[in-house]
Amino acid sequence: MNNANQPLIFEITKPGRVGYSLPELDVPETELTEYLPTDYLRVEEPNLPEVAELDIMRHYTALSKRNHGVDSGFYPLGSCTMKYNPKINEVVARYPGLAHIHPLQDESSVQGALELLFDLQEHLIEITGMDEVTLQPAAGAHGEWTGLMMIRAFHEANGDTQRTKVIVPDSAHGTNPASATVAGLETVTVKSNENGLVDLEDLRSLVGPDTAALMLTNPNTLGLFEENILEMAEIVHGAGGKLYYDGANLNAVLSKARPGDMGFDVVHLNLHKTFTGPHGGGGPGSGPVGVKKELIPFLPKPVIVKNGDEYAFDYDRPQSIGRVKPYYGNFGINVRAYTYIRTMGPDGLQAVTENAVINANYMMRRLAEYYDLPYDRHCKHEFVLSGKRQKKLGVRTLDIAKRLLDFGYHPPTIYFPLNVEECMMIEPTETESKETLDAFIDAMIQIAKETEENPEIVQEAPHNTVIKRLDETQAARKPILKYQEA
Repeated sequence: MNNANQPLIFEITKPGRVGYSLPELDVPETELTEYLPTDYLRVEEPNLPEVAELDIMRHYTALSKRNHGVDSGFYPLGSCTMKYNPKINEVVARYPGLAHIHPLQDESSVQGALELLFDLQEHLIEITGMDEVTLQPAAGAHGEWTGLMMIRAFHEANGDTQRTKVIVPDSAHGTNPASATVAGLETVTVKSNENGLVDLEDLRSLVGPDTAALMLTNPNTLGLFEENILEMAEIVHGAGGKLYYDGANLNAVLSKARPGDMGFDVVHLNLHKTFTGPHGGGGPGSGPVGVKKELIPFLPKPVIVKNGDEYAFDYDRPQSIGRVKPYYGNFGINVRAYTYIRTMGPDGLQAVTENAVINANYMMRRLAEYYDLPYDRHCKHEFVLSGKRQKKLGVRTLDIAKRLLDFGYHPPTIYFPLNVEECMMIEPTETESKETLDAFIDAMIQIAKETEENPEIVQEAPHNTVIKRLDETQAARKPILKYQEA
């Protein structure tokens, strides 16, 4: 039993009950072996539950209510930007001329779709300050890998085969070193200084003839703007390397600053984050990559081009790193991002940044009295708190995250970045109201007071969720992935 009110679907099965009837088989059974090997033909009835349609509906509706998403509650997951997805995006993505076309149609029959993609590229070029964009990568980490493969191809084309090192800050997203490794490159860590920014002297000591690139998120994962970015670009470029921009935090500078103007040569964007495509549940995502002029020849092919009034795919790219995604990326997410950009307009995109920054600083200042604030300065779209004060009283950051579930909130990112002890990374996003922020702040303050007055309440949380606290080590090592009869 999941709980007292909702048994598992296998537990209410009764022989003879029908939830759905398949249509009659329209292929004579005697002919099946012509199409399928006999080993693939079922000879016994499958062990499926037998329940009425109403029971099935109630089962899946009950499961859906146990999910948490931005449409059901506050989701302050730092750096992952779990913000509201406007429903106008869904309406446009379902237009028949966009939803019912096929990627193998002749280009002449999908000119509208190609125009949309080309126009989206043009908008992203303007937003980022790049010279060209590909929409092919499927998500952020895929975009990172694609960008690094282009940087690698660029160096190899210039005979710089010794450039195999990618410098990443100690506060970098975990995908950065992973993407570099998958791209066949090595990673080197650059330290942060006392202000949470890249240590310039350490950076100078690391760059050299083996430097392929510096991967940087700006603002960084601590929510702090790398104010020395122009000097950093000069250091890396002076050593012959390239600057790679992790666009996870672009919503903190959208329409205020452009990566291309900061000196970046490559940038990936998360359309499923900054530009409000659905995010979570495994996808889908979209991670376009923009490049400066000298890297254009290495873009994945095909590239969408405009010839007069017509649009087409250009496959004649001899230096291309090749196709990185079937067809041309996750089209539906691209449509949603395009809708968002066009409905927001320049003023709206600028307001995104302003509200994201205001919301984050408001929350940070109100919570600084109750939790340790490792970097006491203005933040951008997100900020980090430390639970060191609570840890001394026997309450870990993990306990605080579990207790937040009792208030109906998804916890923030915890224990990351790694350079902050007992870290909590909180991102309110620009879409939340002050009332929502205040309610979350009140919950965090209450948890801080409970830690001092009755820490057992926090240590034993959650108390009112369907599933209580799991043995997380056992769950990771021996997961139960299917129904088991008693």
